Amino acid sequence: MVRTWYEQEPKKLYVSPLAIEILYICRNSSLMAAVQEKYRQYKEALQKIADVKYASAVLQWDQETYLPPKGNDMRGRQIATLSEIAHQQFTDEKLGTLLNELNSSNELSEKQQRNVQLTLEDYNRNKKFSSDFVRKMSETVNRSFHAWIQARKDNSFTTFQSSLHELIQLKKQEADILGYEQHPYNALMNDYDKGLTVAIVDNVFTGIRTSLKQLLDNIQSKQQIDASFLHQPFDKDAQWKFGVEILKRMHFDWQAGRQDISEHPFTTSFNNADVRVTTRIDENNFSNMAWSCIHEGGHALYEQGLPTDEYGLPLGEACSLSIHESQSRLWENCIGRGLSFWQHNFPLLQSFFPKQLNDITVEQFYKAINKVQPSLIRIEADELTYHFHVMIRYEIEKKLIEGSIETKDIPAYWNEAYQKNLGVVVPDDKQGCLQDVHWSHGSFGYFATYSLGSIYAAQLYAAIKRENESIEKEIINGNNGLIIQWLKTNIYNLGRFYTSEELCKTASGETLNTDYFIEYATKKYSNIYSS
Repeated sequence: MVRTWYEQEPKKLYVSPLAIEILYICRNSSLMAAVQEKYRQYKEALQKIADVKYASAVLQWDQETYLPPKGNDMRGRQIATLSEIAHQQFTDEKLGTLLNELNSSNELSEKQQRNVQLTLEDYNRNKKFSSDFVRKMSETVNRSFHAWIQARKDNSFTTFQSSLHELIQLKKQEADILGYEQHPYNALMNDYDKGLTVAIVDNVFTGIRTSLKQLLDNIQSKQQIDASFLHQPFDKDAQWKFGVEILKRMHFDWQAGRQDISEHPFTTSFNNADVRVTTRIDENNFSNMAWSCIHEGGHALYEQGLPTDEYGLPLGEACSLSIHESQSRLWENCIGRGLSFWQHNFPLLQSFFPKQLNDITVEQFYKAINKVQPSLIRIEADELTYHFHVMIRYEIEKKLIEGSIETKDIPAYWNEAYQKNLGVVVPDDKQGCLQDVHWSHGSFGYFATYSLGSIYAAQLYAAIKRENESIEKEIINGNNGLIIQWLKTNIYNLGRFYTSEELCKTASGETLNTDYFIEYATKKYSNIYSS
C-alpha cells in the first residue's frame, strides 16, 4: 500500500553542529543589529536634545557678557522656551520606552550600557517635573539674575530679596518633587554630585575645620608676608594679554574656546570644540584676574578634553561638580600657586609689568600670592581661609531650604558668620551676601563642591606626583603636557562613567581622604611661614 505524503513516517532531519552555530550567529547578529539600531535612535535623540540645551546655553553666555540691558526680558523668554522644549523632548514617552528596552538588553557594550543607565536615571528624575514648572523656574532664574546685577549696582540686598525669595520657594518645591531622605537639601546637592548628602558634607567640614583652624592659628603667630606690591596699578590690557598667555601655557585650545569679561568669572561649554571662559579685572589688584584665568582655565581644559563621540550623552559630560571643581582648584592652587609654576612663568609676568615687579624675586612673589589673611571676598581668598567662605554659604543654604531662616535674614546671618568665623566686618552688601552669582542662578547645593574640589585636587595631585616623580621639574621647564595627559586618561576621557568617589578611587587608588589636603596644606604653608 502506498501512503500519501501526509501519511508517511516523518523523517529525522540531520543538522550539523556547524549549521547550528551559523544559525546561532545569524540570530545573534540580527538581534545585535536590532539593538544597535535602537541605540543609534537613542543617541540621535539625545544629541538633538543637547542641541537645544546648548543653544539655550549660548543665549545664557551672551546674557552674562554682551546682552544690552533692554534685552533682558525677551532673553528670559527665549531661554525659558528652549528650556521647556528640551524638557518636553527629554521626558517624551517614546524616549522612555526606548530607554527601558535598551536597559534590559544584554547586547550593548559596557560604555553603551552606562550611557543608557545614566540617561534612564536622568529621564526618571526629569519626568517628575511638569513643563510648567520648568518654564517657571527658568523665568524666575532670569528675573533673579538681573535683580542680582541691579542689586550689586545699588549695593542693596533689598533689590534682590523679592526675586531670590521666590526662587528659594521654587527650590524647596523642587526638593519635594524629587523626594529625599533625612534632609531636603540632599535632593538639591545630588544634582551637582550624585549621592552627596548633608551627612557626608558635615563630616568632611567637621574633619577639616579643626585642622585648618590649628594651621591658621600657627600662621597668625608668624611674621606676616608683605604682599603690598600686588596691590598697585596693573594696566587692564596688559593683565588681559598676560592671562591669555597663561591659558596658552596651560594648553587651553584657543581654536576651541575664547575668553571674555563678566560680572562673575565662569566657564561654559557648548561642546568640546567651543568652550568659553570669562574673567574680571581689577586694575589695582593683579591677583583677581590672574587666578580667575587659571581657575576657569582648569574647568575649560576638562570640557575641552571630554570625548567628542559622546556628545550629548552622559559619557560626554563631566563626572560631577565636585570633580569639575577639583580640576579648577588643581590648576589654581596645587599648580598655579606653586613655586615651580612661577619659576617658569614669573619672567613672562615681569615682562608685562617691569615697573611693578622688576625688583621682586620669584620667591617673594610666591610667598605673596600665598599670603594667608582672612578677607571678605571668596574668589580672592587664600586657599586656607577659602573653606570658611564655603562653609558659611553651605550653612545658609541648608537653613534656607529647611526653613530655619528666611530670605530677609541672609544679610544679618552672613555678617555675623563672617565676624565669627573669619574675624572680618562686612561693610556692605556688595562685599557681603551679594558677591556670588550662584543663588541668582538657582544653584542651591553647589557651594560644598568647591571645598570638596580642593580636597579631591590635593589627592589627585598626590597621585600625579607618585606616577611622575619628575613632574615638578617638568613644570619648572614649562612642560604641562604630562599633567594634561594624566588628566585625560584618568579624568577627562571617562565622562560620567563613575561617581565622584568611584572616579577618585580609580584615579588615585582610594576614595576621598581629607588627609591628603591637610598634609599638602600643612607642608606648603609651614614652609612659606617658616620664619
